[in-house]
Amino acid sequence: MESPQTCEQGNQNLKAMKAGTLLRKVKSRMWKRQRHYKLQEDCKTIAYKSSWAINSYSTFSISDVEAVREGHQSEALLGVADEFSADRCFTLVFRGRKGKLDLVADSAKEAQAWVQGIRALMENMENMDENTKLDHWISDWFLKADLNKDGRINFKEAKKLLKMMNVDMNEEHACCLFVMADKSESGTLEDQEFVEFYKMLTERSEVLELFQDYSSDGQSLSQCDLEEFLREEQLEGEGSYEHALQLIDRYEPSDTARMNHMMSVDGFLMYLTSPEGSIFSPDRQDLFQDMSQPLAHYYISSSHNTYLMEDQLKGPSSVEAYIQALKRGCRCVEVDCWNGSNGEPVVYHGHTLTSKILLKDVITTIANYAFKASEYPLILSIENHCSIEQQEVMARYFRDILGDMLLTNTVDGVSGVLPSPEALKRKILLKGKKIDNESENPTGEVSDEDEAAEMNKDSPVMESAPANVKKSKQNLCKELSDLMFCKSVHFHSFEHSCSSAKPNEMSSFSESKARKYAKEAGSEFVLHNTRQLTRVYPSGMRTDSSNYCPVDMWNMGCQIVALNFQTAGMEMDLNDGLFTQNGCSGYILKPEILRKKERLFDPENPEERDDYHPIQFYVKVISGQQLPKVKQKDWSIVDPLVRVEIYGVPLDQAKQETKHIDNNGFNPHWNESLQFTIHTPELALVRFVVEDYDTASRNDFIGQYTIPFTCIQPGYRHVHLLSKDGTSIQPSSIYVHIKIREL
Repeated sequence: MESPQTCEQGNQNLKAMKAGTLLRKVKSRMWKRQRHYKLQEDCKTIAYKSSWAINSYSTFSISDVEAVREGHQSEALLGVADEFSADRCFTLVFRGRKGKLDLVADSAKEAQAWVQGIRALMENMENMDENTKLDHWISDWFLKADLNKDGRINFKEAKKLLKMMNVDMNEEHACCLFVMADKSESGTLEDQEFVEFYKMLTERSEVLELFQDYSSDGQSLSQCDLEEFLREEQLEGEGSYEHALQLIDRYEPSDTARMNHMMSVDGFLMYLTSPEGSIFSPDRQDLFQDMSQPLAHYYISSSHNTYLMEDQLKGPSSVEAYIQALKRGCRCVEVDCWNGSNGEPVVYHGHTLTSKILLKDVITTIANYAFKASEYPLILSIENHCSIEQQEVMARYFRDILGDMLLTNTVDGVSGVLPSPEALKRKILLKGKKIDNESENPTGEVSDEDEAAEMNKDSPVMESAPANVKKSKQNLCKELSDLMFCKSVHFHSFEHSCSSAKPNEMSSFSESKARKYAKEAGSEFVLHNTRQLTRVYPSGMRTDSSNYCPVDMWNMGCQIVALNFQTAGMEMDLNDGLFTQNGCSGYILKPEILRKKERLFDPENPEERDDYHPIQFYVKVISGQQLPKVKQKDWSIVDPLVRVEIYGVPLDQAKQETKHIDNNGFNPHWNESLQFTIHTPELALVRFVVEDYDTASRNDFIGQYTIPFTCIQPGYRHVHLLSKDGTSIQPSSIYVHIKIREL
């Protein structure tokens, strides 16, 4: 329990935040502006305005804040470190790709009040149960609708609010519900009455029907009724009787029903909308795979040009981009090193106008965040364009800053096979160019076989790249070479690599080269990837930081499929979907068909494998719940449709969609069945997409959810939608019925 002092301190912090504080917002050394920040009475919203604005406050929600960082933990605050001490500085990082806010308080005490206060409020929100979260969500809407701020809303305000919430309701029906909720008969709804009004609006007839199908008395589910539902519909086998009782204990809100081992319709709905009732199988969410196989047997979550926040030509480089990638479970990041001024190596996209950051800042950030999301090894893909002098500085930074985390016992190479993720826990591995014969000579010559060289052939935009870059030789300092665990090598042929490649040698392919090999020699590529690590990266033509589809590369067993993490879209949805399983560890054991050296698998001809068992996949899309508005105009309400997309081997790629429902984002009902045949289920990913139908132009994106086919739970399930950024858009979901049958 919290001590009285802690509690008192917490109250003092909130008091100070509600009174409001002048804080400096910092964007750079030159851009520092005072703003007035204050916590609203709801303790969920922070309002701010410029010192010169009279009363026009803007706001952001505490629920949008992902982390609070103390001290000089951003480029902007590092830039003013000599002016403002670390104990006065803090950074608010927002969810998804919404950026961050760097602030400086007048004193360390003021900074602490905000840091501790916001963290406490975030913790409160984290610890709320789903019901309380929903009540808060409804109250937020209530505050938006209460235009004259008198703590109550009349029918006119309620109608306006329904439009804001994506509900287009018959006026008579809305009025009838309004009167029923107005218990005080005042002609207005107060906060709690409005919650009742909302709950009446959202009554789930389709869930009630299902509940009554299994209820012996039409009023509640006994433990036996619930067990029958779990066995018949959710396809649970052994232990479903005990599981029924656990679900009653966990989700039934009524004490009396709980004591009598019964579940009401409210408890049933809470179970169906909980993580256990979601489409993602809970036993695949935590670490469940064997982590003791060689590294080449795993898919590894990988980022391309990790330092970039935006495009590949002129956008900013930032340590924040590394933090975001590492927090998402990324296990292979890229560091492009170039000569900087004052003997300090810098990281940026060479021969472009992207901004430069110091290598030592990048390594310090990596050291701080390497193992926050996952304990499994982190690979740094080093592109080295530095002089011998600055390479010596690089080697020193890697050794000094990474310390014991750096895997250094690599001089003799690796015998036999690569070690396992388990054996390399909490270790950082460097991948880069290495001197061939470890001679007495402290420098050696290596050919420049890396992505920059490849990119120059691809890309029309490199600012001043030497024309003969592919042929150039580079001197390499032995100190740096010795730190490389994985050696970058030029790919000659599958035959050559089969006869002479060492396990720690790794080739990088541009997406087009990887596709070429996949088409010309699919089985050989798969076989190569049972032994060697392969890295694939986006074409140099993708200067806007767009991505290629990673599934084509995963089908070949390529492990390090590097994507631009800063760019939202279908490709990153697939990456997030694949790596959500296995404890978000950033490592997924490849299916057995891609690990066996004896039996060749060809993704182009999946039906030729020995144990070929195609599967019939049925999805009934039943209804949607509280879909967000796409256009913020009051009158605009979405016309939603659902598309189910299958990604996997070429034979499995398919899409089907429902019809659209006019003017209902609140509780649309589709009741449409879609059916797919899946030939290689262990390589398939399923993406549910909800769009706002538009006759005249492209449909607008509403939300999506991507899941590996092997993680799907059959039965009646909710699919909890994510935004374009991959963050939750609670309480938006779609309700489906899933059946899976062997053909």
